[in-house]
Amino acid sequence: MYYAHSKSTLEKSEWQPLKIHLTNVSQIAAGFASDFHAAELAYTGGLLHDIGKYSHDFQRRIRGENIRVDHSTAGAREAELQYPRHLSIILEYMITGHHGGLLNYGSDESGLLERLKKNHLPEYSAYKDEIEIPDLRSFNPKLKPFPNRIGFAISFYTRMLYSCLVDADSLDSEQFQNPDKFFLRHQYDSMSVLSHRFDEFMRNKISIAPNSEINRSRRRIYEQCLEKAANHPQMFSLTVPTGGGKTLSSMAFALKHLKKHDLKRIFYVIPYTSIIEQNAKVFRDIFGSKNVLEHHSNFDPDTIDTEEMDTREQLRLSTENWDMPIVITTNVQFFESLFSNRRSQCRKLHNLTQSVIILDEAQMLPTGYLQPCLAALSELVLNYGSTVIICTATQPNLNGLLDKSIRPLEIMDSPEKIYETFKRVRVTHIGSLGDAELSARLTLHRQVLCIVNTRNHAKRLFDLIRETGTCFHLSARMCPVHRRKKITEINERLNTDNDCRVISTQLIEAGVDIDFPTVYRAMAGIDSIAQAAGRCNREGKAPVGDVHVFKSVEPYGRATSWQNLTAEVGEMVFGNEGDPLSLTTVSAYFEQLFRYKGGDGLDEKRILLALEERSNDLAFPFEDIGNTFRIIEGGTRDLIIPFDRKAESIIQELRDTESPWTYMRDLQGYHVSVYPNEFMDLERSNAIDFVRDRFCVLRSRDYYSDETGLKSSTEIGTDRSLIIV
Repeated sequence: MYYAHSKSTLEKSEWQPLKIHLTNVSQIAAGFASDFHAAELAYTGGLLHDIGKYSHDFQRRIRGENIRVDHSTAGAREAELQYPRHLSIILEYMITGHHGGLLNYGSDESGLLERLKKNHLPEYSAYKDEIEIPDLRSFNPKLKPFPNRIGFAISFYTRMLYSCLVDADSLDSEQFQNPDKFFLRHQYDSMSVLSHRFDEFMRNKISIAPNSEINRSRRRIYEQCLEKAANHPQMFSLTVPTGGGKTLSSMAFALKHLKKHDLKRIFYVIPYTSIIEQNAKVFRDIFGSKNVLEHHSNFDPDTIDTEEMDTREQLRLSTENWDMPIVITTNVQFFESLFSNRRSQCRKLHNLTQSVIILDEAQMLPTGYLQPCLAALSELVLNYGSTVIICTATQPNLNGLLDKSIRPLEIMDSPEKIYETFKRVRVTHIGSLGDAELSARLTLHRQVLCIVNTRNHAKRLFDLIRETGTCFHLSARMCPVHRRKKITEINERLNTDNDCRVISTQLIEAGVDIDFPTVYRAMAGIDSIAQAAGRCNREGKAPVGDVHVFKSVEPYGRATSWQNLTAEVGEMVFGNEGDPLSLTTVSAYFEQLFRYKGGDGLDEKRILLALEERSNDLAFPFEDIGNTFRIIEGGTRDLIIPFDRKAESIIQELRDTESPWTYMRDLQGYHVSVYPNEFMDLERSNAIDFVRDRFCVLRSRDYYSDETGLKSSTEIGTDRSLIIV
């Protein structure tokens, strides 16, 4: 008897036979891959992936001997021997990578080639007595590559098949090793039930909404989304101004479209965690906690308001493979998974097939990776039966970057007319300002928001006005718990018509429901100015709100080279006649920005080129691309802030426990990201305590301001009482 898995609590006779595991995995993988007409290839990969376990060496290992055995090369070797190259190479990538990740094609010294040329594999021919390898001579991949994207299409197909294999392998192993955990999966409601709940929610919402012009326009947007949902799966755009209700209207489209075309899931992809948290709560209230997965780096299932412990565990499990009916995630999670080579990230990708994918705030797609991202979205539409909705108030003009067969169909009949209906602000360029003149202007307003481009600028400007009345500062120098507390205070003052002046970085521009009569914005891209305008006269309390755009003359007002570029293009477009936030101006802005970036600038890491260069050989650099595709580049370090008693208590437990990692989830919301140079300066000032040599904790609350957050090393250095000798 040959075994795939053992378990210390079971008798040997109850271990999982290898034949059973291979059969299970092949059938599960084939079921997943049938969504894109690749069941036979996935089935074969499932049968071959573990045939190396038929070696006596592996069976000795599973019985407890401490030896290392390569069990994943054997199946790839068999694929190489038995199938034509265009099929065998796909199976080779899948099988060799099913534990460690997709390999580079490589050379005789490294990668897939090196693995296949191994001289000393353990004898595994016993598989022939139990497993019959399928005949794939009649199988042809059903792929329709875009022109000049053949390599991308085949590499994407390989990654999708790999996803089917590793998820099937994980699920079958989990069912044997931990059946109670496996049982918790798929315990969610049907899409028909969720659709019914949503319809009831919207009927109630519409029935109690005041009969205002704005609400009538929101209703028309909602109705047009329902009407256009009958269109066949493709790429759509949804251009709706801030305040137009695009979150619920796009969900209405997704649910009806899914039902009409028998699709499977809805993915809501959002750039900022702050927007995710807000939208996820809305969707959980409508659909129920067990049907909505919120997946991002700060998400903690224990914070979900539910009495069912199983629901929290179900959510944790679903982060592994995105098998929930509704998944809300970030641009980072979504796109980095699509280009990753790692088993854990690729495992969920097959669930994107035959789904509705909504890209909210689509103008925030990472520009340096824009062409690879659009290529992936186009593949999902063309070859995997999915619908993609590019949803934003400031629609980027993507037509020149997409194949004409895939260009988006606009859902709204007249986006320009809708924009005019929701127009609640007047935007003016007031020229160049120093901080002295800017601060003088701000103090003339009882309620005003000023958004600048850098943390340093926000801090300096706040210091100039902090004594003039009730003032607030918001920036990433404050931990998220602190920022949320301040935003609550700000809203309370605005709602009670009290004085309120706020200096903020751009973090307030999306996902923060806040309403000022007047907003000042440092020159930036037109999309950022539009987001800032969305914080002005949001509820239409005044006939018109004022947004003043200025160019800072202060050296610390200049941000990154990318922000400077967007600001330059924004100022250039701003100089044209007409409304600077009109759809025509927005389209001109993005067209000019993409022209400045150029072809290579929209694929800075040359990812598409790397996949096409050796596409004839199918020699793909999966590992290199996985390491290269990073929307958020590394460089900062997280510093844990003892902001309140809860944080202080958790930090103490972190110091005392033998399992510090178990407390990291509880500290989410108490981090500030610090750049390397400043981190070193804080370290020299003895402001950082290293817990277990791995966790960086701010040594004292004295190093942290209730108004502006983390103090700089300069501030600490000037107050000698803060330096511990």
